[in-house]
Amino acid sequence: MTALVERAGAPPAHRAPSRRGWTGARLAPYLFVGPALLLFAAFKLYPIAWSFWLSLFKTDGALQTFAGAANYRRLVADPLFWSALGNTATILLVQVPLMLALAIALAVALNSPLLAVKGFIRLGFFMPMVTGLVAYGLLFAVLLNPQSGLVNWALGLAGIGPVPWLTHGLWAKVAVGLALTWHYTGYNAVIYLSRLQALPADHYDAAAVDGAGAWQRFRHVTLPGLRPVMLLTIVMSTIGTLQLFDEPYVMTGGGPDNSTMTLGLYLYANGFKFFDFGYASAIAYALTVIIGILGVVQFKVLGERS
Repeated sequence: MTALVERAGAPPAHRAPSRRGWTGARLAPYLFVGPALLLFAAFKLYPIAWSFWLSLFKTDGALQTFAGAANYRRLVADPLFWSALGNTATILLVQVPLMLALAIALAVALNSPLLAVKGFIRLGFFMPMVTGLVAYGLLFAVLLNPQSGLVNWALGLAGIGPVPWLTHGLWAKVAVGLALTWHYTGYNAVIYLSRLQALPADHYDAAAVDGAGAWQRFRHVTLPGLRPVMLLTIVMSTIGTLQLFDEPYVMTGGGPDNSTMTLGLYLYANGFKFFDFGYASAIAYALTVIIGILGVVQFKVLGERS
């Protein structure tokens, strides 16, 4: 009887989890994530790895021979690669700052309490972003046609001679920059506007009480408040510009005289025009390294101030 009482009062022995319970508790998350991981591996990781392996081969017609780092050495000595990099850098250093400055000014204007029908105006500035890249590239190619374009026709009415938008090296870069600015300014302005609307109004009231004018409030309140999203838009614009392809391909085809040949367009030409996939893969990895370096620098320089 005593033994029975002691056994009844003792804590129950720990039971090992059943195999079914372990499977349901531990394996279920992997079953849910598994399809996404498989798709990511099939359509992201495998092409990235295969592209690197392909960059180590030299393509000669249908024959591919292992060449090691020969494609990368060729890249360093390729003047057209450096020309494409220079064209891309020019667009990055000129068009992107102008576009982001316009986006900030537009966001400040759209945030004004004096502006009526804000929703309609915001939608109007954001609509270019909805337009397809090829569609708006064709639109600008037609508008900026040196012979029959609407822009030169309007300039002619003002007494200004025709501008060789797509047939002169400098003006072709300007044309591509105008198209990019039209397409992406409203998108970045909406990002800045969302941040402006989250800034406390007390900061502006305190600055006004201290005697700060409109410019001082913009400089000491608005710009510091925009720094986190400025970092975001700068990094995104840098990555997008370094990968620029659609606009120069549709508007100029990389011409005239390779003046609008970008890294993305040069990569495409080597891979799908000359079928030199090894060299195209080397260009892709060089572009990846450039984007990575610029991204790290931008986060180091701008991220510490945000």
